[in-house]
Amino acid sequence: MPVGTAFHDRTLALCGSLNYREWAGYYAVSAYEAHHEHEYAAIRNGAALIDVSPLFKYIVSGPDATRLVDRVITRDATKVAVGQVIYTPWCDERGKVIDDGTVTRLDDQVWRWTAADPSLRWFRQNAAGLNAQVEDISEQVAALAVQGPTSARLLKAVADADLDPVKYFRMTRGRIADVPVEISRTGYTGDLGYEVWMPWDRATTVWDRLVEVGKAYDAKPAGMLALDVARIEAGLLLIDVDFHGSRKVSVDLQRYTPDEMGLGRLVSDGKGPFIGRDAIRRERAGGHQRQVVGLEISWTDVESLYTKVGLTPQVPIAASRVAVPVYKGGRQVGKASSTTWSPVLKKLIALATVDRPHFATGTTLEVEITVEAVRHRARAAVVATPFYNPAQKTATPAP
Repeated sequence: MPVGTAFHDRTLALCGSLNYREWAGYYAVSAYEAHHEHEYAAIRNGAALIDVSPLFKYIVSGPDATRLVDRVITRDATKVAVGQVIYTPWCDERGKVIDDGTVTRLDDQVWRWTAADPSLRWFRQNAAGLNAQVEDISEQVAALAVQGPTSARLLKAVADADLDPVKYFRMTRGRIADVPVEISRTGYTGDLGYEVWMPWDRATTVWDRLVEVGKAYDAKPAGMLALDVARIEAGLLLIDVDFHGSRKVSVDLQRYTPDEMGLGRLVSDGKGPFIGRDAIRRERAGGHQRQVVGLEISWTDVESLYTKVGLTPQVPIAASRVAVPVYKGGRQVGKASSTTWSPVLKKLIALATVDRPHFATGTTLEVEITVEAVRHRARAAVVATPFYNPAQKTATPAP
């Protein structure tokens, strides 16, 4: 049975819809109101407070901590500076992705690692022969994402921390309401945003301060439904939806390599040995056979399908995580795994796994659309992601 996160006493009182889901053994708010539109608007126009405490969190420390991190991830850990955060996948020996997450260098030989799936055993197995320790701090550290255009101003108003020089994928330390916190310039929304890491038992104190001061910055708690729309717009993949962790699936079809996930840029092939390196090199010699891409689905086609049966065109209230076939020339060449109407772009978009050679940008495909229990197809164009990429996402906010 799920349990409440560090913020549950506050989020429960605000969740009028009582719309929850289970996330890693915790209750996570799906939407605070009957519809998530106000929460999505906070992400894109104000500041959204999103409880991300269910993430698995680990501390890697010791004289060989950097060697362990570098052994496991696909990126070059030796080039990561103290105070820097990187997003990276990590693979099994066959080059298949186990999970992806952020790795933060807190000190010279201290790293914080986040993961969607439990990874403690894998990290410790690969620490064999190294003087490095891996500690699970998932239940000791709470995490709150503060995301949106006013997030920087809000945090500067509440935090005793030097946030002005904190660039994209960097972090700093400080205090909020006299609670020690670490603030990273990271997030899962594709917008200006931060993640605040704090002691689990003092999380509500930080929440109360952010909510109190946040009124002046259009701050609002947001749940998973709003986050789902935002992360698809940002082209960000979700495990068990857009890809699957290689160590918990049954068939190779469900396993993905970094290149297949569109994350080839995150593989530092010139670094020293890492788990899966040789397999990734072999795949690259022949080319990967499929890839996760962005699709823009023709709204004209969707309108036409509804008009033919006398209905007003409809889009789902929430993003869809139900996979639907993708076709080329009458033959299935992939599947769309995450689909949503983008309120900011006014487009129907999707993340899809598409077979070679059809994943090239500009390729015209077809996506299955169901109207009144009848399956149809609508045109879709392969496009680069992120779909939505505002300048403030990576810009350093002005002092």
